[in-house]
Amino acid sequence: MKLRPYTRRVFYYETDNMGVVHHSNYLRWFEEARVDVIEQAGLPFQTVEERGLMSPVLSAHCDYIVPMRFGDVFTVKAYIPDFSKLRFDVEYEVFDQKGTLCVKGSTTHCFIDREFRPVRIKKNYPDIYDIYCALADAGRELYEC
Repeated sequence: MKLRPYTRRVFYYETDNMGVVHHSNYLRWFEEARVDVIEQAGLPFQTVEERGLMSPVLSAHCDYIVPMRFGDVFTVKAYIPDFSKLRFDVEYEVFDQKGTLCVKGSTTHCFIDREFRPVRIKKNYPDIYDIYCALADAGRELYEC
């Protein structure tokens, strides 16, 4: 499985009074990239939720290395380095157009049903489990570029 990194431009509303991207937006980009990776792997996010499965964020971490500004084109690579039956981690790297690492971070998630009860994904959603396993197995080799 080979995927493309999530790519887009920095929007004006994402910048602050200093002219740089406000720190909260990087977490939004992480979410956008995570959804994009899952969808590219053949698992439309809407389909997952329609089946009653959710994956809330349990924790988030972000290291800001180089500031980004309005109009900058960036790519986000999202990796799943750790996947178990109940929890998984996602690591993110945000690069500018020159390939400079600007931000890195991670989030931790679990799988729950609509009543917010933990779900045994391997038992109850084996097709979804297989896709997450494949993403975790691919690691950083997931991307074409």
